[in-house]
Parts: sequence; structure tokens; C-alpha cells
Amino acid sequence: MIVKVNGEQYDTPVKSLYELKTDCGYNKNNIVTIINGYQTDENKILSENDTICFIEKGVMPDERQLKEMMRSRHTPGVYDAVKNARVAVAGLGGLGSNIAIMLARTGVGHIHLIDFDMVDASNLNRQQYGIKHLGMYKTDALKEELKEINPFLDITTDCVKIDKENANILLKNDDIICEAFDNPEAKAMLTDVVLSDTDKILVAASGMAGIGSSNTIITKKITDRFYICGDGVTAAQEGMGLMAPRVTICAAHQANMIIRLITGIKET
Repeated sequence: MIVKVNGEQYDTPVKSLYELKTDCGYNKNNIVTIINGYQTDENKILSENDTICFIEKGVMPDERQLKEMMRSRHTPGVYDAVKNARVAVAGLGGLGSNIAIMLARTGVGHIHLIDFDMVDASNLNRQQYGIKHLGMYKTDALKEELKEINPFLDITTDCVKIDKENANILLKNDDIICEAFDNPEAKAMLTDVVLSDTDKILVAASGMAGIGSSNTIITKKITDRFYICGDGVTAAQEGMGLMAPRVTICAAHQANMIIRLITGIKET
């Protein structure tokens, strides 16, 4: 029987997952077993062309093994699409830092980080930074975080303020642009540039402040190239701050829509 084990074809006479584990030399108790995208401890009966990953807990796999694990967990079609995608995240605050983390965990192969600011203590209530990052440029700090998740990602950074003059040059190699700014003027500028001057897809956000209902944050398709996530109403203001839960919910909407677009799904 031919199966695939950790990305390589394997001809085996055995019929069950436990026997295969032993046959491949994975005899330790701290082995995670994934078959056809499903993690299991059961002794499944094998079928021709099954895909199996054996991952040792506490050990960093090599690049090939990590890719096969990601492919298995996300299903081959999804992973093969996302690993070749090119996504820019413009603004690395509460939205952008969370979005970039989710994209990295999903295996998006080329992530472009754009921001000009440094990490300060006021960021720690909702952004993906720690005390060790205080004083670092957000591009450097977030790249460090993403490499801790997946050291094999291609990450480009531009520590610069994106504006109408430089936006086209900065974004020329990216397919999907994620708008993750706090400033309304910057949001409007990027939206205008991407939709007017390029053929790229823009996933933007509007309305995620406060502690309102999670269910009011939604994803709207404006055109085939323009999507907005949020409640569209609740802006940050006095008495209505930006906090981790709703900001992260909105960031998840943006990240999920980006993954859907990469895999060819254009509906919200």
C-alpha cells in the first residue's frame, strides 16, 4: 500500500495507523498523529494514498515536515494556495498585528509588513507585542514574532509611513492589501489608491471600538475588489476605547476574508 508520510511516499505492508507508526520508527509516546488533516489517537485503518504526519512534541520539524504538517491540518488545497499568496498588511497595530499572526499561522507564504511606528506601552492592551518589544519598530518586532511561529515564511518589511506618493511602489509585488489603520484619513487614502490606481484587492476595517456585541461585527462585500469588516459605526472616541476582544474579532474577520479570497471564494 502506498501512503504519504511526512510529505514522502511510503510503501508499507501494514494496515493500521499504529502499525504504520511503528513501521516508520515513531515509537515514542510524545508523537502527534494527523491523518488526512485530522489529529487522532485512534488506530485508524489505512487506505491507499492516505496522508499521514507524525510530529514529535517539543521538537521543531524541518521545513519540509512543517509544510506537510500545515498542508495536512489545513487540507492540501487551502495550504497550496496560501503558501504562494502575497499579502500586504498596512498598519501593524491592534488590527494589523493580529491579522499578520493569523496569516502566518495559516501558512501565507509571503507577508509584507508596513508601518513607521514604534511599540509603546499603550499598545499592549490589544496588539501582538510584549514588554520585550517596547521601543522596537513594529515592523521588526512583528517580524520577530512571525518567525517564532514559522521561520520559513518570506517576510518583507517597510518601516515607512505609507502615503499617496509611495503606496503604488510599496504595494507593487502584493496581490491582496489589508488596510489596518487607526487614522480615518489614512484609511481613505489607501482605499482611494488601491481601488483607483491598481487592480489589487483591498480588505479594510471600520468600527470595532468599545465592548458592543460581537455579533455586530461582520464582513461586507462592496465590490469584487473591496471588502470591509467591522460594525461600520463604533469608532474610537472619548469613553469608547479600543480593546483587545472586539479589535481581535474584527482582525479575524479580515484575516478570514483574505484566506477566502486566496482560495478563490469571493463571497462573505
